Amino acid sequence: MKPAQAASREGNRRSTAVLRIGLAVTALLILLLLLAGCSGKEPNAKRRHAGAPAPVVVAPVVRKTVPERLRAIGTVDAYATVKVKSRVDGEITQVHFTEGQAVRAGQRLFTIDRRPFQALRDQARANLRRDRAMLDNARAQARRYAELAAKHFVSREMYAQYRTNAATAAAAVQGDHAAVENAKLQLAYCTIRSPIDGVTGALQVQAGNLVKANDTGPLVVIKQVRPIDVAFAVPSQNLSRIRRFMAHGPLALEALPAGHRAVRAHGVLTFVDNAVNTATGTILLKGVFANRGLALWPGQFIRITLILSQEKNALVVPSQAVQQGPAGAYVFVVRPRHTVEQRRVATGRTVDGETVIRDGLKQGEQVVIDGQLRLTDGARIQLKAAP
Repeated sequence: MKPAQAASREGNRRSTAVLRIGLAVTALLILLLLLAGCSGKEPNAKRRHAGAPAPVVVAPVVRKTVPERLRAIGTVDAYATVKVKSRVDGEITQVHFTEGQAVRAGQRLFTIDRRPFQALRDQARANLRRDRAMLDNARAQARRYAELAAKHFVSREMYAQYRTNAATAAAAVQGDHAAVENAKLQLAYCTIRSPIDGVTGALQVQAGNLVKANDTGPLVVIKQVRPIDVAFAVPSQNLSRIRRFMAHGPLALEALPAGHRAVRAHGVLTFVDNAVNTATGTILLKGVFANRGLALWPGQFIRITLILSQEKNALVVPSQAVQQGPAGAYVFVVRPRHTVEQRRVATGRTVDGETVIRDGLKQGEQVVIDGQLRLTDGARIQLKAAP
């Protein structure tokens, strides 16, 4: 190899080595600058986070009456249902109500042709008058023959015959009285009246139709809706508690009809079935509601609440205030100067989004119900309005 070529190659190798060293130094400087910049910003961020108060929503600890409840889905049933039928044969001449009308007990519903039954009544009355006249005559003869028999002018057998005739006439009159009363009763059946207060259903037979006594199909069905029944089932494991609380008095019921978010109907528990349904493991219960506003209607599905007991003066907080940690339940309590304290609590039942506090809080204290994820013991807070 020539000396000139060797010198050229040696120069190239040195240039490459210098370039690589320069690149490495440059990369190292850039990395150091980045690290220095990050290390300079992180403490500032931490200081800013530690100094900024956390926005939270708070609620007071209050005392109130907390009920112990069982909830179920119930079915509304009519308090009484009557299938109206005719008790005599005849033609319907008039209908005195409209379908779906509220009727009172004793109100006229149907009129059946009365003329045949008026004729039977008049005939029974005529028979009564005839047999009364015959009875008067038989009694007069019996009295005359009694005097003759006492003077031995007639035989005792003849006197006994006239006395028997009088008794027979008296029995005939008594039978006629019964026939007249029966005719009056049949005539009264020509006017069909409502036996209960209720609401009529669909009319099954129009005026002009012939009806038979105690026919298979009813003329109309009437359902009593004030008061009204509600039937529902609860798991059988609650039976012992229900019976225990029932021993101290009637248990209250609340019903929430469909479409009513705030208006509740109030009633009392009246019936506990005498056997558990083995197929479902539930026990059937029934209650009665006054239903003055007709919010409940037969066949309707409703949400029913059975109130077993009332716990008075219980300390409660919104359930979202209670957090769970390794040591158990705790809440963040607001302290003066807008700081919080993490405090352990003993909780009880949860009812309608509120939790009963057995120990750890006092009435009037404020607890955090929103924003707990950014809090620690002693952290600063900023109150914000509840959504």
